Amino acid sequence: MDYSAANTGLWNFVIQIGIIAALLLLSNCLRKKLSFIRKAMIPTAVLAGFLLLLLRTAGILPVDVDFLNMLTYHGIAIGFIAQSLRINKTQGQEDRSGLKSGALIVSTYLMQGTAGLIISLGLCFTFMKDFFPAAGILLPMGYGQGPGQANNIGYTYETHGFAGGQSFGLSLAAAGYLCACIIGVIYLNYLSRKGKVARLGVRQESFSDGAVTTAETFQDENEAPLSDSLDRLSMQICLIFAVYFATYLVSWGLCELLRAVAPGLLGTVESLLWGFNFIIGSVLAMALNGILKLLNAKKIVRRQYRNNYLLSRISGFAFDLMIVAGIAAIDIEKLEGLWVPFLLMAVTGGILTLVYLQFMCKKLFPNSYYENLMGFYGMLTGTISSGVLLLRELDPEMKSPAGMNLVTGSSFGIAFGAPMLILVGMAPKSLSMTLLVFGLILVYWALLLLYLLKFSGRKKAK
Repeated sequence: MDYSAANTGLWNFVIQIGIIAALLLLSNCLRKKLSFIRKAMIPTAVLAGFLLLLLRTAGILPVDVDFLNMLTYHGIAIGFIAQSLRINKTQGQEDRSGLKSGALIVSTYLMQGTAGLIISLGLCFTFMKDFFPAAGILLPMGYGQGPGQANNIGYTYETHGFAGGQSFGLSLAAAGYLCACIIGVIYLNYLSRKGKVARLGVRQESFSDGAVTTAETFQDENEAPLSDSLDRLSMQICLIFAVYFATYLVSWGLCELLRAVAPGLLGTVESLLWGFNFIIGSVLAMALNGILKLLNAKKIVRRQYRNNYLLSRISGFAFDLMIVAGIAAIDIEKLEGLWVPFLLMAVTGGILTLVYLQFMCKKLFPNSYYENLMGFYGMLTGTISSGVLLLRELDPEMKSPAGMNLVTGSSFGIAFGAPMLILVGMAPKSLSMTLLVFGLILVYWALLLLYLLKFSGRKKAK
C-alpha cells in the first residue's frame, strides 16, 4: 500500500479534518482577542464556517465539498444520538415544562414554514413563475433546525427540480446564525437601555478552569469506574456508533420492505427515511436507554455505562463540525437568481420569529419571560448553542428554568415535529401538493396554539 501523499484516499480525511480543526482554533483565538467579535456573540463554529467558506470560494484552501456535505449529514445524526443517550433526570413539573417547550419549538417551525411558503408561493404566482413553490419549507429547516437538516432537505428538493436547493437551504441556515447573533444582541442592548433587563454577561475567564458544573457531573452514582477495562470515553463512542449502525440497518430494512410490498410509496418515503435518519437514531437511542434501565432494575447490568457529561461533549463536538462544514459547503454561484427569495425569507424569518416568541413567551413563561425569549430566539434562528449564548447574557449561572426548557423542549419537540416529516416529503411533489401542505401546516399550527394557550390560561386561573 502507498502511504505517501500521492494516495489521496488515505490522506483526504486527515487533510479536511485538519483544516477544520485549525480554523476552529483560529476562530477561538479571534473570538477571545477581538472584542467586537466577542461582543457580537458569534459562536466559534459559525465564525470558522464563514472563514472556511471565504477561503474555499477564493481558492486558497483545497476543500472537498463532498466531504463537507458528508460531515454535515453524519454530524447531525451523531449529535442527536449522543443527546438522546443521556440519562434523563427530570420528572414531574419539569416534564410538563418540556412538553410546553417542545410544542412552542414546533409551533415556531410551523410559523416559519407558513411565512416561507407565503413568500415562495407568492413569487411563484407573480414575477418568478419558474420558482420552486415548496422552497419556503427550507426556512424552518434552516432557521429552526440548522445546517444539518437544511442540507438534507435542500438536497432532496434538488432531486425534485429545485436547482440550487442545497445551497439555498444552507444559506438560510447561515442567515439564521447571523439573526441570532446580530438581531439578538441588538435587542438585548435595546432592553438593557430601556432598563427592562440587566446584561450580566459571562466573563470568558470564568469558564477557563475546566471545572465540571453541578448540572453535569463527571462521575455519577454507580457509574463504571475510570479504571475499567474499557475507557469511559470509548464506551460512549461505542454506544453512539452501535446505535448509528442500527439506524442504518433499520433505514435500509424499511426501504427494502417498502420496495417489496409498496414500491410506489418508496419514492416518497425513501428520501425522508435517509434525510431524517437522526430521528430514527434518536428513537433507537431512547429505546436503548429503556433497555439499559430495565437491565439495571433487574440487576443484570450492575453498572451505569452512560455518562451525561461525556455524551454532551461528544454531541457538542459533532454539532461544531456540522456547523463549520454546513456553512463552508454553501455554493454562492448556485444562488444566482435566488437572491430575492433568499433575502425575503432571511429578513422575514428573523423578524417574525422574534415577534412570535415575544407573544408566546409572555403567555407561557411570565415569571422568566426575557430569559426564555432570548434563549428560544437564539435556538430557533441558530442552534441550542446560540440560544445558550444569548441566555447567559441575562442568566450567566443558569438559575432560571430557561436553560432546562431549551434542553427538554428539544427532546419533546421530536414527538411534536413528527407530522412535519410527512409534510416536508409531500410538499415538493407538485404545486397542488404544496398548496395542500400549506393548508395542513396552518391546521397543525392552530392545534398547537390551542394546546399551548391552554397552559397559560390554566396558570392564570390558578
